Amino acid sequence: MARKILVVDDERHIVRLVQVNLERAGYEVAVAYDGIEALEKVAADKPDMVVLDVMMPRMDGFDVLKKLQANADTKDIPIIMLTAKAQDADIFKGWSSGVSSYLTKPFNPRELLTFVERIFQSLEAPGGGAGYDEEPVWEV
Repeated sequence: MARKILVVDDERHIVRLVQVNLERAGYEVAVAYDGIEALEKVAADKPDMVVLDVMMPRMDGFDVLKKLQANADTKDIPIIMLTAKAQDADIFKGWSSGVSSYLTKPFNPRELLTFVERIFQSLEAPGGGAGYDEEPVWEV
């Protein structure tokens, strides 16, 4: 059974680009065009992952993320932020908010697919986390 990914962005051409590339890679894709619709689709479709823009009407991506993380049923859904907000402070806010990945626009669809595949692989790894049992080495 194909994994389901919800793509959320108010720019329809971005949604379509992401949708086509994910579907070609074998994923089932649902779409939403603002934050409120995203929360409705998460409740209805139960996606395995969300690709989420930040700047959207009605509710921005960070507010959507907070609501998803506050709900026991949705707190473990991996989130990839896909946004034009590329300043260091924005990227830090994204990572510190608990996203699985933060990708800035313009973006390469292959890079997005790589992130998606790596996140799903890490969830399938023993322990369901980072995919390794030892502490990572941060210094060389």
